[in-house]
Amino acid sequence: MTAAQPPSATRAAVILPWERPDRHDDARAAEARLEEAVGLAASIGLVVVCQAVLLLRARRPATLLGGGQVDSLKETVKADNITVVIIDSRLTPVQQRNLERALGCKVIDRTALILDIFGERAATREGTLQVELAHLEYQRSRLVRTWTHLERQRGGFGFLGGPGETQIEADRRMIGDRIVRLKRELEQVRRTRGLHRQARRRVPFPIVALVGYTNAGKSTLFNALTGASVYAQDQLFATLDPTMRGIQLPSGRRVILSDTVGFISDLPTELIAAFRATLEEVAEADIILHVRDVSHPDSASQRNDVIEVLEGMARNGTIEQDWQSRVIEVLNKADLVGGRDAVGARPGNVVISAITGDGLPDLLAAIDERMTRAMEVVAYRVPLAEGAAMAWLYEHGEVTEREDGEDGVEMTVRLSPANRARFEMQFGRIVTCLQD
Repeated sequence: MTAAQPPSATRAAVILPWERPDRHDDARAAEARLEEAVGLAASIGLVVVCQAVLLLRARRPATLLGGGQVDSLKETVKADNITVVIIDSRLTPVQQRNLERALGCKVIDRTALILDIFGERAATREGTLQVELAHLEYQRSRLVRTWTHLERQRGGFGFLGGPGETQIEADRRMIGDRIVRLKRELEQVRRTRGLHRQARRRVPFPIVALVGYTNAGKSTLFNALTGASVYAQDQLFATLDPTMRGIQLPSGRRVILSDTVGFISDLPTELIAAFRATLEEVAEADIILHVRDVSHPDSASQRNDVIEVLEGMARNGTIEQDWQSRVIEVLNKADLVGGRDAVGARPGNVVISAITGDGLPDLLAAIDERMTRAMEVVAYRVPLAEGAAMAWLYEHGEVTEREDGEDGVEMTVRLSPANRARFEMQFGRIVTCLQD
């Protein structure tokens, strides 16, 4: 705590209940998880004056924590004038109510904290709808208590409460009706996004999607590659809404780069469902750039969390089963660990620093090479009068050979399988394929 904090700052305690004594790296894993939870709290302006890992022998149905732990925490809350305690775990409604009574302050769990952050950060219509849907689905299970904590002064969804709270009394039917309306509106948004994707297929440009753990540097990399000004800060969940820009690769080929929301361990199930449309950009991607923060002490676990989500998407059919063949691992923030040579690249990896630009040419070359690897080489004879067909091949493929003759132009071109199918569907009656 510093003397510069404003008088109105909300003083918070972050508590991590930990029950993994069988892990050999238990202490390190717990500290990394606690540090992440503190970062989540700080990202929305809370002043964390107390943080601790509390080992659990058993999960108490009434309070989750043990009686002695609750008593000790109550003394800390009183001594440090703490107004909100964040339990970095999922609390039942009964556990939350009992802890609030015992501690004499607001208590929220990990799910509520993440939802509050998302509520503050969502900017687009889609993002706002998705977060509100997740919030209502979370609250629907908690109607055993009055919604005294839903105030809108500070943005987000007001899980933290505060002066001037507005009492909102809503029953399950009202929430259910609102959820139905939200889902209907989201479906309309998704249909609109689907039309946009169809338009891109007609253009079409390949899609390169950035994925990764939150705060891995995806938005910084996006800005470095596109020259855009997407919000990028050293905080968790700086980006919540998908952003897309066109970039040109060294070969001259153009692609669409898509920035997406960051992944996080134990992401609330309500948010996984609500952000389905955001993840659809990953499903549509020709190449997936998995951006990793190599300077983070828990980088390997963060990688596993991202892969677990993507594998889940593959199991339910959201993305193709062969998604791993489209992944390039981007090891970011090399400047924080001694440079690219200190990290060391392996096959399928590219080491970069998005903030300094070091390694970005190698990354663009790797994208180019992966695109080329998936392309087919086809030869066509195009009538001299069919300039539109020739122009299409130049725009959407790589013409490697051209021979002009009296009967037409023979062109050897490198095309993606999708573009080859589009070309032959549009011009197949007037051009001749010289192979197969």
